[in-house]
Amino acid sequence: MSKLTRQQLILQLIENGNVASQEDLRRALARHSQRVTQATLSRDIHELGIVKTAGGYARTQAADTALPSANRLVREFVLSVREAQNQLVVKTSVGSAQPVAAALDAEEWEEVLGSIAGDDTILIICESTPHAELVANRIREMLA
Repeated sequence: MSKLTRQQLILQLIENGNVASQEDLRRALARHSQRVTQATLSRDIHELGIVKTAGGYARTQAADTALPSANRLVREFVLSVREAQNQLVVKTSVGSAQPVAAALDAEEWEEVLGSIAGDDTILIICESTPHAELVANRIREMLA
């Protein structure tokens, strides 16, 4: 199941039932054959603008504002991508590193272990040097 489909299911579960905790939500997803980690579930909750209320989880009105696509943000703001073994250093326009990093994180590439964004630089840690090369090539393709 794709990320989009999983997130739509999460919204349905929250709208249709009383989901009091992340564990309740995780169990409900499992009943729909969706096994997710706590980290993925937390990321989905954040991306969907879901908040915990006294009555359980609910979607906020601000959730309708979505992050622009990684392709668009990379094309507009990334200046360079350099590899250093299993790490990538991505240079961006000043003030653009964090939204670009968030969009790249949303791609959920299996090869990426994590990223750190400053003001104009993103550090991406990959599983291995070949994985870093693969991710660097993906980002460079977005630049083209």
